[in-house]
Amino acid sequence: MARIVLGIGSSHTPLLTITAAEWQHRAAFDYANKELNMSDGRLLTYEQVLAELGPRAKDLISSEMLQSKEKTCSEALDRLADEIERAAPDVVIIVGDDQRELFGPANQPAIAVYHGEKVTMWGKYGAEDSPQWIKNMGKGYLMDAAHELPCASELALELIHGLMKESFDVATCSSVDDPQKAAFGHAYGFIVKRLFRGREIPIVPLLLNTYYPPNVPTSRRCHDLGQAVAKIIESSPSNLRVAVIASGGLSHFVVDEELDHLVLDAIASGDHSALRTIPQGALNSGSSEILNWIVAAGAAMKLPMRWKEYQPLFRTAAGTGVGAAFVAWGND
Repeated sequence: MARIVLGIGSSHTPLLTITAAEWQHRAAFDYANKELNMSDGRLLTYEQVLAELGPRAKDLISSEMLQSKEKTCSEALDRLADEIERAAPDVVIIVGDDQRELFGPANQPAIAVYHGEKVTMWGKYGAEDSPQWIKNMGKGYLMDAAHELPCASELALELIHGLMKESFDVATCSSVDDPQKAAFGHAYGFIVKRLFRGREIPIVPLLLNTYYPPNVPTSRRCHDLGQAVAKIIESSPSNLRVAVIASGGLSHFVVDEELDHLVLDAIASGDHSALRTIPQGALNSGSSEILNWIVAAGAAMKLPMRWKEYQPLFRTAAGTGVGAAFVAWGND
């Protein structure tokens, strides 16, 4: 019987692929963003967020403080990589969201599983004339070229058949037709690049539509999905050691520490009812990636949380940025 030996949750913000000195480039996106998401569902401009919340983070965005947070996050990522090395999984299921990378408005499934032999990355950020920080980000996301990653296609097919039996009408895909136009994106490349340490561990990409209405799954449905994944793995005739990794989150692009701690505290205490009832209004834009964590929590619910790290990565005075979180579930 296969078994889940490790669960991980990891943010994948661009801030984790560039230096703190370069975070200002991402702040510029916040200033220009006309739809910064509040946790009550409202979408505001930066000026409106600043007027409502005040300059709450003006003393938290000095270069020294940002460099300290960069170091803490890097150490947490190193620790997650250590967890993978120690657990030695045969397969890693990566629960991520596609952001107009493989899918688009013409075809946006709510839940999809990829079962091809190779996972092809989109080299969107590999242009030689791009700014250096963009090229650095592209390398950190494996989106600087059409990299090919091994896929555990047999387990992927088991998941597809099993999820259909569990009443999840999942979409499937098995190839990338033209990686110059569309292919796999940052949610998957970041995990492989930053946490695998060069090891070729086969992956199963589970693609969740967290960003784009009208077919975004609810938190309850995502938790059910995670539980179904665990059930299918446990009934597999293989002897695979499986890791499940949630990629993305937590709150962004307006950092909501209360929401982030609700998620992390629920994971730590095993309060799965709290995870299942997070309202949809709190899960817009980048914060929607919390749904990836809810899937992983459902899959790893038989494992205790080993440790967590949380850093609110503010990059503007109004407190826009990312609630960066890192969690590992597993037995000693």
